[in-house]
Amino acid sequence: MSYTLIIIAITVMISLAAFNNDTIYNKLILWPRAMDNNPAEYYRLLSSGFVHADMNHLIFNMFTLWFCGSSIESMGISGQFVTLYLTGIVVASLPSFLKNRHNSYYRSLGASGGVSAALFLIIYAEPWGGLRIMFIPINIPCIVFGGLYLAYEAYMAKRGSGNINHDAHLWGAVYGLLFAFIIDPSHGVGFIDTLMHPHYNM
Repeated sequence: MSYTLIIIAITVMISLAAFNNDTIYNKLILWPRAMDNNPAEYYRLLSSGFVHADMNHLIFNMFTLWFCGSSIESMGISGQFVTLYLTGIVVASLPSFLKNRHNSYYRSLGASGGVSAALFLIIYAEPWGGLRIMFIPINIPCIVFGGLYLAYEAYMAKRGSGNINHDAHLWGAVYGLLFAFIIDPSHGVGFIDTLMHPHYNM
């Protein structure tokens, strides 16, 4: 079994359990006020990535994770994928924790930070590859999608409205790019060279 499927199985089991158990839900969710000046609660930076708001939230994240994880594992870097995903959840949670540590009402949850990190490692590896987005009948070059994604999430994070944690999406994506840069032996040279030689096929 692949690492991706193992992570998905664990996440689904924990999320389903939390749907029906408020104790599990409240114990795992990112709750900055409960964590502030209480290092024993910092595990929430990671555990919040294994619970979801509802079934649609869970399905969307796990479907995207399956696509990204399978692609990354096919590159032969399964160990790096697990490290990227788990640390991506933590890194993407940190801005929300720091911004809201005095807000008793703020809560956040979901695997989106880790998923965004995995997605942007793929964009780094295959910038001219194609991504198919719902309701759009053609593939979009990964690098174009990545630019639009970063711009949108940065704008929405600045607005700070709604129930979606755009900070986690944004910083997970940025972390994914930085992680890719670090593990790439060319440290970005290959990425730039690929960008300069488009080979996208519609």
